[in-house]
Amino acid sequence: MLTACGFHPRNDYSLPLELKSVFLEGGSPALREQMRQQLRHSKGELSETLATSSMVIKLFDEQFKRRGVSLSERGKTNEFELIYHVEYELATPKDAVLLARQPLEIRRDYYNDQQAVLARDNEETTLRLEMAQQVVRTLLNQARFTLEKSEK
Repeated sequence: MLTACGFHPRNDYSLPLELKSVFLEGGSPALREQMRQQLRHSKGELSETLATSSMVIKLFDEQFKRRGVSLSERGKTNEFELIYHVEYELATPKDAVLLARQPLEIRRDYYNDQQAVLARDNEETTLRLEMAQQVVRTLLNQARFTLEKSEK
């Protein structure tokens, strides 16, 4: 009954056949793990070799940056902005480019509570994880869109 209304659990994607086995070229261990988990939830897999994959996502220039946005009267940073930048390209296992190199940037702000140092560190760790999850969702959605467009 829930699926009839369009409801799907979070992180639950139905992937086209071409995305059931994805080879990720490059990427940090954290991003690779998020991709592995997302594909597993979608009944797909992160392929270990090009030969067993049906899609290749190439990642370039992956960076996390943190910059201060505002200062307190004592000169301490009150607010930070996290920036997650990655460039990607979609290709077939035979190296035919499906989508040329594209930039992807995710930004998040968070308040730097001077009294709760541990909470601040936990908040940044949580935000970084969520940003990696958003990058993975964006990559898979872009791959799905590119495949649909190429079929038409």
